[in-house]
Amino acid sequence: MWLSMTDELTATFAALANPTRRSILAQLAKGEATVNELAASYAMSLPSVSRHLKVLERAGLVSKGRTAQWRPCRLEVARLQAADAWMEPYRTFYESRLDRLEAQLRRMTAGDEPGRPADPPTPSGRSAGKAPTKQKVAKNDEAAAPRAGRRR
Repeated sequence: MWLSMTDELTATFAALANPTRRSILAQLAKGEATVNELAASYAMSLPSVSRHLKVLERAGLVSKGRTAQWRPCRLEVARLQAADAWMEPYRTFYESRLDRLEAQLRRMTAGDEPGRPADPPTPSGRSAGKAPTKQKVAKNDEAAAPRAGRRR
């Protein structure tokens, strides 16, 4: 069962990899259409559109019916639902990560920043995010003055 599921998913994702085929599926999501009706939307030959439809048919995403001389194409959603079900655990994982990121950003913008690291020190040893106070400036100037006089 798992191997056949993987093969179906591979065929589904391979068919969805092409933007023209995704566009054809979007058209068919609006309702049935003949090959000629589908081909009218693209700057390509009718046989090229037919080849795209053949790939979608083999993947189980499209089926062709028969109504007199017409062969309308229709979207088959079962394989899309299977692909969606396969992606669901990944969607859940990433949504939870995004929810955690959103919560962290809210905390940071609210001023409550428990997980925020301290500003990295600058070459002078001070934190990059804070300007020196007047006392620290005066103290640094006094410490620098005796050294200036000792130079030879």
